[in-house]
Amino acid sequence: MTFDASETTFQNPDTDPHANDAAPYGGGDPYADYREAGDLPFTELVDLADRRLGGGVIAANDEFFAQRENLLLRERAVFDPEHFGHKGKIMDGWETRRRRGADADHPFPAPEDHDWAIVRLGAPGIVRGLVVDTAHFRGNYPQRVSVQATAVDGAPGPEELLADDVKWEEILPPTPVRGHAANAFEITGGRRYTHLRLCQHPDGGIARFRVHGEVVPDPAWIAALGTVDLISVLNGGTYEDASDRFYSSPTQIILPGTSRKMDDGWENRRRRVRDTNDWVRFRLPAQGAVRAVEIDTAYLKGNSAGWVALQGRNGETGEWFEIIPRTRLQPDTLHRFVLRAQAVVTHVRLDAFPDGGVARMRLHGGFTESGTAELTRRYEESGA
Repeated sequence: MTFDASETTFQNPDTDPHANDAAPYGGGDPYADYREAGDLPFTELVDLADRRLGGGVIAANDEFFAQRENLLLRERAVFDPEHFGHKGKIMDGWETRRRRGADADHPFPAPEDHDWAIVRLGAPGIVRGLVVDTAHFRGNYPQRVSVQATAVDGAPGPEELLADDVKWEEILPPTPVRGHAANAFEITGGRRYTHLRLCQHPDGGIARFRVHGEVVPDPAWIAALGTVDLISVLNGGTYEDASDRFYSSPTQIILPGTSRKMDDGWENRRRRVRDTNDWVRFRLPAQGAVRAVEIDTAYLKGNSAGWVALQGRNGETGEWFEIIPRTRLQPDTLHRFVLRAQAVVTHVRLDAFPDGGVARMRLHGGFTESGTAELTRRYEESGA
């Protein structure tokens, strides 16, 4: 397991412990001097720890100043310079108390001392990249972070995960990070994980934690369900490409649950070129047979797609064929389509005419025999 931190410039804290500090907050926009991570292709992949998928921070050894649950909030971390509580400055992130040494002659913590938080992935899968966001932690961020991962079936609690018989694999060794910055790390490897342990060395604060990767569903669970949503993120569906990502990611179309507000779906900018339209292309996790389709425009009232059409193809080089012809959509409405004949596909393309938003799309059906074999193969290989 290796990582690549080449997108971000880190200084060695052993040489200068304050080299990665950000300047103290000087007023105005707190993000004016925030250090972005640059181009990160892996962030196009789903966040496996997303709360909307069922992710959670289930334990931490310390959260004295700020709660561990803040790590997975979807919104950008906010900063209020006047917000204090009984324990001190209240930060929008996870912040631990300052560690101390063993005695007066050894006031600094030992080199191995660290704080940790255990994150349950909402969608178990292969981790391709991590973002450790230290927004607003300018001089109180950790000097280094590390991440370990494990795969434990079921719904284990903290005690079970911390048991001696659970094997944790280090996917990010202790690595310097910068304060008030998006610290990004590309992860390589093919293992499927269910839980991650985020460690701060020796202590400090982290605003947000993102775990981007590829979902690897359990084929036994899918087989037990029978009819499933073949394109759901939870079942391994992904979006491959789209004509427009101006307001939000097309991945949101295939998230579980219902949309809760206007930006919790896919919305494109207003299209001005006649005889063109917006579109998004998805890949199923394996070959499936679609029997019914749902297209939801919840909370999209004056900006929903006017009409949509759905096409499918079987295989990377298969010919596209019509699943749903161009059909008028109503705003803020769930639309259901029962297909006259099942559509066997590996990819689908949703066209919006001429533009506009879609909150959710569901493809109800089952995986074919070859699709089930592919799911089983990938599941078994990722657990090796």
